[in-house]
Amino acid sequence: MHAPLFSRRGFLALTSGAAVVAAGGEARAEPAPGEDGLYHEPWFLQSFLDLREDLESAAASGKRLVIMWELRGCPYCRETHLVNFADEAIASYIRDNFEVLQLNLIGSRKVTDFDKQELSEKDLAQKYGIRFTPTFQFFPPQAAGIEAKEPMAREVTRAPGYLKPQHFLAMFRFVRERAYERGSFREFLATSG
Repeated sequence: MHAPLFSRRGFLALTSGAAVVAAGGEARAEPAPGEDGLYHEPWFLQSFLDLREDLESAAASGKRLVIMWELRGCPYCRETHLVNFADEAIASYIRDNFEVLQLNLIGSRKVTDFDKQELSEKDLAQKYGIRFTPTFQFFPPQAAGIEAKEPMAREVTRAPGYLKPQHFLAMFRFVRERAYERGSFREFLATSG
């Protein structure tokens, strides 16, 4: 018996990537609002919305999982896409080190949480106390034991609201360098220049 050529995630990435390439002949660099009203980056994680699977896949790739919560019409979500993600140094750092899963604060897609509870995006946002958009939730480098923790204790840090590009990149560096284990984001900013 032969092993499958593609994992579920690989197949999803392959098929969604083909659509992006086929539409314009080459991968588009600029985000465009989708039918849901949210801006979508072509490099965002294509997911079956199983958070444990997404975290394990990110870890296997040497990356960290981050959820970006957004809302249609949110001016700061738009700013994050058109300013922060438009900066190639920022986008490149994030693409190289993170898997970004985009969720809708009031969305209805079903998401399987780390504890195997299946909830709508809206109910998952409520479970984690997400109240602002954009909000970025950063998760630990490994999934071991995460389901036993209370929901908000599962994340290593979060960034609620818009951050200007310099601080936005610093937040991702703060997580990648595991600086949250040594102090606060404010302390990290003070010492990292």
